Amino acid sequence: MSEMYPKRGAQDPALLDLDELDRYERAHIPPGPPPKQDPRLRVLNFDEVFLGYDQEQAIVEAARCIHCPSPEPCILGCPLHNDIPTAMLLIEQKRFVEAANVFRATSNMPEVCGRICPQESLCEGSCTVAGYDRAVNIGKLEAYCTDWQRQHAGFPNYHIARSTGRRVAIVGSGPAGMSVAEELMRDGHEIVVYEEWPKPGGLNVYGIPGFKLFKHIIAEKVAWLERYGVKFICNTRVGKDIALQTLLDEYDAVFLGIGAPIGNKAKLPGENLKGVYQATEFLVRANLPLQDLPVRMRARPEIGKHMAVIGGGDTSMDCVRSSIRLQRQTGMTDGVVTDYYRRTEREMPGREEERMHAKQEGVQFEFLVAPVAFHGDENGHVCELELQRMALGAPDASGRRSPQPVEGSNFRVPADIVVLALGYSPDPTIGDTMPNLEKGWKGLFKVETEFTGATNIPGLYAAGDDVRGADLVVTAIAAARHAARAMDAYLRNLDTPLKRESLPFALEQNAAVPAE
Repeated sequence: MSEMYPKRGAQDPALLDLDELDRYERAHIPPGPPPKQDPRLRVLNFDEVFLGYDQEQAIVEAARCIHCPSPEPCILGCPLHNDIPTAMLLIEQKRFVEAANVFRATSNMPEVCGRICPQESLCEGSCTVAGYDRAVNIGKLEAYCTDWQRQHAGFPNYHIARSTGRRVAIVGSGPAGMSVAEELMRDGHEIVVYEEWPKPGGLNVYGIPGFKLFKHIIAEKVAWLERYGVKFICNTRVGKDIALQTLLDEYDAVFLGIGAPIGNKAKLPGENLKGVYQATEFLVRANLPLQDLPVRMRARPEIGKHMAVIGGGDTSMDCVRSSIRLQRQTGMTDGVVTDYYRRTEREMPGREEERMHAKQEGVQFEFLVAPVAFHGDENGHVCELELQRMALGAPDASGRRSPQPVEGSNFRVPADIVVLALGYSPDPTIGDTMPNLEKGWKGLFKVETEFTGATNIPGLYAAGDDVRGADLVVTAIAAARHAARAMDAYLRNLDTPLKRESLPFALEQNAAVPAE
């Protein structure tokens, strides 16, 4: 096991000199939860809820790590296999830049993962200290040290390999695309990233609200990549504005990191009424500066006294928490935001922390109900939501008990606005224009293995949610790093002439031009 997941620059934990604290003492240091904005105040802004540790708090929390024998459970629990114990020891020793670089050795976005990973089911869920008290707050410490590094020393100055002369097109600038861009840039390849939104960042900018992840973190990462020569071409949808085959012809390799961006429909009567939103459109219009949106979206979403969100995952929590902020920030103090979910809270797939924050902020929950229809007024605008009571039956394929309708239990509630947060599916645009590209369930791209990301078309790779379906940022980064290694090997073994010519299309584009 230690050969599969080698520690990066750390010695055997059994030989560590743990200074003044032994492992027993460390395990009994009381946990220090990071400070947060007061719920009454945070609904009045879209800033991050967590205020972050100060230096003393971070050092004490890091000292709670007991440095388990290898293989350490937290490393195994992390999809990126970050060397967490070494980073914890460095934080404890006030060596914050070194700690940040330990995370950066295996992760391209530790600032992001530290904030939005479901650590309770990954690294922290595997933490031995949880057997004594709360697990070490690994995620918040990861964010602390990488933030400290950016603010005091900047992003690392990496050694860039000698130019190979090979050109790579990356489709999508979300977690997978940005990770591949960084890795292949360091390998000496020329990188051009195509993004359909007006600004780079993909999911991290256009999917995650600011109260979970500050947008400036991604903007700083983009600027850092640009300083190393990575080019971003925005407002460009591959498969529509430019053909994938064109990229394959003009570049030596192409990476597809478009995620799974299409919101699932409810397929119910009244779904097309005014005031019924898909989650992504609602969130971007609620959270981002209007100038960062396509022209067709440059208006805030409607706000109503009764706002309903359908769904039970993290996206639904993003929607209810954005909704209550919109109400409060426009002076609607008597507005009601309700999340409706067809199972019980125990079966909700989203993070418990997000539900706790939503409840603190005043969101209401209605469990064991499912929508059956949306009813509109004489102007074609939604005004009521019709629901049906549910009861839990036998477990389904996911292992959760399957909701069963209760006959004769239909009822209606007022709903001025409805947001559908019913999960995501892949975008079929590229697949429909490339019939020879092998696809799987719902049009997901088929790859040889997630350890290579190679599709059936030579030189074309994919990783992340467009391969595995909607999943986590950290799993997208992990798969993308594997794909980058395979792409580098492929590019270095090419014996074809270099593709040095620039795309006329790319030269005509201006990232600042708004998309229609």
